[in-house]
Amino acid sequence: MKRLFVFLVAASCLIACNMAPKAHRMVIIGLDGLGSEYMDSLEIPVMRTLMAEGSYCLHKRSVLPSASAINWASIFNGLPTEIHGYTRWNSTRPDIPCVYETERGLPPTLFTICREQRPDEKIIALYEWDGVKFCLDTLALSEHRCLGEDPIDNVRSTDAVIECLTRERPDLFYVHYDSPDHEGHSFGFGGNEYKAKVELLDSCLGRIIDALKEAGMYDETVFVVISDHGGKNRSHGKASVEELEAPIIISGPGIPKGHEIPAPMLQYDVTPTLAGILGLKVPDFWRGRNQL
Repeated sequence: MKRLFVFLVAASCLIACNMAPKAHRMVIIGLDGLGSEYMDSLEIPVMRTLMAEGSYCLHKRSVLPSASAINWASIFNGLPTEIHGYTRWNSTRPDIPCVYETERGLPPTLFTICREQRPDEKIIALYEWDGVKFCLDTLALSEHRCLGEDPIDNVRSTDAVIECLTRERPDLFYVHYDSPDHEGHSFGFGGNEYKAKVELLDSCLGRIIDALKEAGMYDETVFVVISDHGGKNRSHGKASVEELEAPIIISGPGIPKGHEIPAPMLQYDVTPTLAGILGLKVPDFWRGRNQL
């Protein structure tokens, strides 16, 4: 009887696993300069729904210095500053040689290993800030292009994102918004203009989700919202909590619901976590850990 019980439990688990929805794609939304310090005061119903339906960490810690190129590099290549070699605010390639690099002289990123392990997959990146492309390994991408204009129009960018997503149906997709960092530098992090821009971006996320649902893509998609750093007054780059802590939200099939990832999640934990969700083999030299 005991053996029969164990068999039935194992069979039930196997059936449940086989019936569980599978993630066929991942959509990553980068919001530059969204600090966790200010999220409690924001009207962001879409992000809060994703948090309730998925996993999140509001105390993800940036690498130093807390500047964009350095931190987007760590997010995508799973390494801290002193190893990946991006050391300046607007580094376009490692300023010192990366300890681990491809034949192109760049550290392997999430997009690199996805291309190596799944050569036929469609991997696309769209971005408002042209500088982020230097952190992605663009030769691993099927397509990439800059959406940025002056002034930046997040609504128009969202139109382009939705058109590309629903037309191309990529397996791995990244979009980078250059806000609310722009508003933080112009008017102050946590100020009225900053908060208004985050709330606008939340509505843009809602539009993307609605488009995925209408296209029949949402139920098979892992949706990731992530930021690189926060800010204080009109700047960032130092070591205050306001500058260092930024959120990550992960929602979709197979992701624990309503789960707060224990702090501190480190910036270079992001790539191993996302690679794990995608079922990719993680390079031994990545310094981060899968937090799910």
